[in-house]
Amino acid sequence: MHAKVALLVLLAVRLAAGDPTLTATPATLTKSVHSITIRWSNLTSPSPLDYVAVYSPPSSADLDYLGFLPLNASASWATGAGALTLPRLPDLRAPYQFRLFRWPPGQPSKNPRVDQDGDPLPDATRRAAVSGEVAYEGAGARPAQLHLAFTDEADEMRVLFVCGDAGRRFVRYGLPGRREEEWAEAATEARTYERRQMCDYPANDTVGWRHPGFVFDGVMKGLQPGRRVGSDSGGWSETYSFISRDIEAKETIAFLFGDLGTYVPYHTYFRTPPESLSTVKWIIRDLEALGERPAFISHIGDISYARGYSWFWDHFFEQIEPIASNTPYHVCIGNHEYDWPLQPWKPSWAANIYNGVDGGGECGVPYSMKFRMPGNSSFPTGTGAPDTRNLYYSFDSGVVHFVYMSTETDFTEGSDQYNFIKADLEHVNRSRTPFIILQGHRPMYTSSNEVKDTVHREQMIQHLEPLFVKHKVTLALWGHIHRYERFCPMKNYQCLNTSSSFVYPGAPAHVVIGMAGQDYQPSWEPRTDHPDVPIFPQPERSMYRTSEFGYTKLVATREKLTLTYIGNHDGQVHDMVEIFLEQVDGTPDKMVGAVPKKTWLYMKIVGCVMLAMLLGFVAGFAVRMKRDSARWTPVKNEES
Repeated sequence: MHAKVALLVLLAVRLAAGDPTLTATPATLTKSVHSITIRWSNLTSPSPLDYVAVYSPPSSADLDYLGFLPLNASASWATGAGALTLPRLPDLRAPYQFRLFRWPPGQPSKNPRVDQDGDPLPDATRRAAVSGEVAYEGAGARPAQLHLAFTDEADEMRVLFVCGDAGRRFVRYGLPGRREEEWAEAATEARTYERRQMCDYPANDTVGWRHPGFVFDGVMKGLQPGRRVGSDSGGWSETYSFISRDIEAKETIAFLFGDLGTYVPYHTYFRTPPESLSTVKWIIRDLEALGERPAFISHIGDISYARGYSWFWDHFFEQIEPIASNTPYHVCIGNHEYDWPLQPWKPSWAANIYNGVDGGGECGVPYSMKFRMPGNSSFPTGTGAPDTRNLYYSFDSGVVHFVYMSTETDFTEGSDQYNFIKADLEHVNRSRTPFIILQGHRPMYTSSNEVKDTVHREQMIQHLEPLFVKHKVTLALWGHIHRYERFCPMKNYQCLNTSSSFVYPGAPAHVVIGMAGQDYQPSWEPRTDHPDVPIFPQPERSMYRTSEFGYTKLVATREKLTLTYIGNHDGQVHDMVEIFLEQVDGTPDKMVGAVPKKTWLYMKIVGCVMLAMLLGFVAGFAVRMKRDSARWTPVKNEES
């Protein structure tokens, strides 16, 4: 009798407690309703290692999760019940699902995969509960991830967006104030890529592959210079507006950075940078402050850091859409878009540089499909995958000629890329664009202790720097190093001017701007005589360097080019360089940097003779030297 009572009581307790439950709400997400709340209950003896894993599509195997959330992030986790909220997740064109797993303390993970620090990832072997599905309204039919880019024609603007199917889409555009019936219409073409076209793990594995949807590409034509235009993609998206390009404008504004990366609101296979959100936030502020003044954005390599996990591209384009949907967004390729074991250009000196893993097996395919830059550069993958595109190109914007290059494919003398850069620089109209800015990913100069790339920098200096000097490139911008560092104008390792405000001296100033979000970076170069207690002196050629995240802003007029570095920690300017192009005889294309050496020698002799006649040669020379030195400003240093 007593045994029966005890059994009934135990059964009643178990029935009251029930099995663990897991819910995810709302079931339908929209453009304005995009937060997901995950709730669980009835979890007996909870462990601090228990977690909820994120899946899409719901057919994914338990081990092929997008990421996971530890339950102990909820204040009430120890009670066996709690809730967590995920902010916006991108539309992956398939529903999301969440699964709760147990992980008892002291139980080693059986997952053969590890994160970027070598720590074990959850093994998804003790599933306790599964949520219902959460899907976006329209199931991928609505255009998403909209971004703009210039074309080769000044009166055009390219618009790209993603949908879940290849059905017909179009773009409608027109001036504000006009009836929508009066707007023009542009057709689009759709493209996609397949898992079989990926070149290595994890991009070609079930853990990394998710179908990317279809990228639609349309060109709005016949735009009036400097006018604000609206576009309505397929009648399904909201209406966006942008300012068309004006190549005759007397001012150029751009926001430039490298190595932005992507933040995701859950743990995943590697760390993701929250600072990338801050960079976007501050650029939104600056774009709003411009009003009707046009600008564009330049992201010089290491774009999303997807590294073979395809849904990171979806997160990335959702992250930049607030700026890329109304401001042209231009890119060049970096190692984390391209690098894979069998990449076709790998000279003997680069065996340890192009190491085969940085691109996660993508081999440039997502980058080539999701962006379309001006020009028609391409390079075969050699694997049957589509050619790698968007490698090198150029365009004019106001008073600046911009050139983009690939540091990941052949840039040596005689290569297609070298010939393009050479021909492009030879044909710049300096009367219209007196400034030239060249951009690429891996830097030509750095004081970071990035020893592995030393020979790569030497090759760039050998093959490319003579072109930059000969054709008077004003500024060279680089990424790859996740810091900001401004160098003086450089020619064959020699510094030509250490001021932060100067007349162009005959060689470009170099600035490393890879500080937009990604966090890991080697230290600065140590002194070789301090191996045990490293000391990191700032070399004389380095005018300013910092480990703070941020971005740069360019403003150029016909008189000067100004580049400012803005820190994410406060949104304020922390460094600035001004480069002047002084006119000599009233002719716009005869600048100081282009004056022949013989003319300079004649001018110096005449000046000295006149000073000697008036004040005596020695006194005149002393005054001149004093005035020159007074133009120099103190070098600012900021290290952290």
